[in-house]
Amino acid sequence: MPSLGFLKKKRTKDSTGSRDLDSPTSPTLTSPIAPSLSKTSTHTSTKTSQASEPHAASQSPQASASLHKQADSMNPYPQQAYATPQASPEPYQQTSHNVPSIQNLIHPANPQSANQPYHGQDGKPANGGLVPQQPPSQPAPAQVRVTKGKYTLTDFQIQRTLGTGSFGRVHLVQSKHNQRFYAVKVLKKAQVVKMKQVEHTNDERRMLQQVKHPFLITLWGTFQDSKNLYMVMDFVEGGELFSLLRKSQRFPNPVAKFYAAEVTLALDYLHQQNIIYRDLKPENLLLDRHGHLKITDFGFAKEVPDITWTLCGTPDYLAPEVVASKGYNKSVDWWSLGILIFEMLCGFTPFWDGGSPMKIYENILKGRVKYPPYIHPDAQDLLQKLITPDLTKRLGNLHAGSKDVMNHPWFAEVTWERLQKKDIDAPYVPPVRAGVGDASQFDKYPEETEAYGQTGDDPYVNMVQKLVSAANIGSIDTEICSQTFKSQYGCI
Repeated sequence: MPSLGFLKKKRTKDSTGSRDLDSPTSPTLTSPIAPSLSKTSTHTSTKTSQASEPHAASQSPQASASLHKQADSMNPYPQQAYATPQASPEPYQQTSHNVPSIQNLIHPANPQSANQPYHGQDGKPANGGLVPQQPPSQPAPAQVRVTKGKYTLTDFQIQRTLGTGSFGRVHLVQSKHNQRFYAVKVLKKAQVVKMKQVEHTNDERRMLQQVKHPFLITLWGTFQDSKNLYMVMDFVEGGELFSLLRKSQRFPNPVAKFYAAEVTLALDYLHQQNIIYRDLKPENLLLDRHGHLKITDFGFAKEVPDITWTLCGTPDYLAPEVVASKGYNKSVDWWSLGILIFEMLCGFTPFWDGGSPMKIYENILKGRVKYPPYIHPDAQDLLQKLITPDLTKRLGNLHAGSKDVMNHPWFAEVTWERLQKKDIDAPYVPPVRAGVGDASQFDKYPEETEAYGQTGDDPYVNMVQKLVSAANIGSIDTEICSQTFKSQYGCI
């Protein structure tokens, strides 16, 4: 049985989330998934945001466009956003703030068939019918992004804490140059070394530097001082999918399908780059201002062209070959996708057992899954082909790869190319104001008391010398790392 040294703590089946459903003033929407097509391309402003580096020249504020009706408030479920590597902390209690109810997603006024396709504003199916759609053509490998200059702590104004973790915290910051808002992940060097996570932290920086996709978080640059590492990333205003799921208990079939489809596109892209993600779960899925997903926290991501043996991940989501300490490949991400879909449809993970990791491992190795009767037959069929220990039968690991997942009947009405362009409206749009640093969807945390930007001797300059420097791989910010730190941490 594996040790727990590199595993993340998973907040599974938490009963407190269901109490939020008793909150008053729950609005009723005309459709449980608001599935209309975007007449004005919703990805335009998103692309503009992604193209704006923190150190770029000042630009006009981002457009504040809302595609959905404003809803009433519900109490938020405590969340841990922008999680740092390793264990998640206990949620910090806070006062309530405005979040639209999605109770109507569970009990819509006019329930439709569980597997009914999305419909546009004109009443026609969003994809033109139920004819299976072809997955998008494989994109070319992403080019390494190159930043235009050095970043330092003085380039940003720290606003507030968005989340905390074992190694540090994530702050909302505003660039003093272009006035845009970003999330800066601060990792304490002492904790990274103490928890033996130097290699994973280095992998996170390298993987984020390498990828570019609509459903993946963007890393704009990194810098350091004598105590901390800093990673400048997108600020994704809508909060965690985890919080939304706990508030609703479980998602209706079309809603779970929408989010699962976006995750599928992201995994397909990562696997084309030979990257295994290895930490898929609702806590690592953020919602942007339009309700589309962004996968964050690449602490366990790794470039693996064939096979690896590292034990890491979240207990509930580990594939049996990982638990059994066998070599594994990209197929572990498709197993995790099955667990994610199950959790979205049911509100709990299939192998959950009182929160004990060892019991969870035993259940995973036994492989017995009980499917509730309310799961749609197509969804159950897909889950049975994802959550299987038999690698010769697991979808995503067969000859056609990810296309076997995309072409499954559960995804029949998904228009993959339009979804990748974010040309299909999300089922839920967070009630945030765009471009003003609205962090209302995140919990409030006590602020950091230790000052950042300290100078002095770095006690870790002679440690972990075996890590390869990133100076020669076209790094987005190799010029901002000291020579001593580059040899130690690979310029993370």
